Amino acid sequence: MREKRDYDDIPGTYVFDGQASRQGYHLNMFCLSLNNAVNRDAFRQDEAAYLDKYPMTDAQRDAVLMRDWLGMLRLGGNIYYTFKLAIFDGMTMQHAGAAMSGNDMTVDDFRDMMLAGGRGIEGNRSKQEWAEYYAKPENRAHGQDVNRVTANQSDAASSEQNENKDDSNG
Repeated sequence: MREKRDYDDIPGTYVFDGQASRQGYHLNMFCLSLNNAVNRDAFRQDEAAYLDKYPMTDAQRDAVLMRDWLGMLRLGGNIYYTFKLAIFDGMTMQHAGAAMSGNDMTVDDFRDMMLAGGRGIEGNRSKQEWAEYYAKPENRAHGQDVNRVTANQSDAASSEQNENKDDSNG
């Protein structure tokens, strides 16, 4: 089990560190394979069969098939690799960013937020602060899924710990 990192408490942040790299290796190699036109054609013909080439976890496989963009990041996906799948689907970076926001943000909302300088710091310093901030009715507009996201972060962390019990290099 790896030691806790300072960035583990930043809400909505999935740092692609050594552990995430190991956890998401096969997911990321699948995404990288989409650089090749032959592979894109094979994936387009039968997504599930194509994924059989990569020994991903069931959760990773489901995230790909459901296009759960945020889920892929939680499960070790690297944004640069998962974006290859988004491009395959005809998405722009703004579409992917909105989908990965974890709060049902529209593309226009995401674009406006980024043009305004990104997410504000208020309510975003720690998972506890995030939960308290979005518990207030006036802040719920873009925080509907905070409890789900926070719970999923905890589930992913537990899963990572169980999968990497023998990893002392974290």
